[in-house]
Amino acid sequence: MTGAVPKIQRLTKRSEFLACAKAPSTAKGAIVVQARPRDDDAALVRVGFTATKRIGGAVERNRAKRRMREAARALLPDFAAPGIDYVIIARGGVLTRPWPRLLDDVKTALLRLAADRAAPHIG
Repeated sequence: MTGAVPKIQRLTKRSEFLACAKAPSTAKGAIVVQARPRDDDAALVRVGFTATKRIGGAVERNRAKRRMREAARALLPDFAAPGIDYVIIARGGVLTRPWPRLLDDVKTALLRLAADRAAPHIG
């Protein structure tokens, strides 16, 4: 994408994660991405990461979140939209997914959510 790179912050409060849970989401491969537009004028991107106990014990969940954080660090500056909160959720296979495929999963999910926001809604 073109333009300035948006500032990226982390989501930290449970209420922020719950608000994103009600927003549009898309699943791709080993991740789910939720995207909620904020009602503020801040030109920043906020992102949070979560992995449930279905992923495994604490060590596996932490490793899954580290992989997702690194993927977000690589892709959000180019594919995230300012004014949007994103939550990236680990699914089964996130730990064994080859790195290029995990990056592709995140990129495809971000692009699909952006296309859904841009598409005119009929109804």
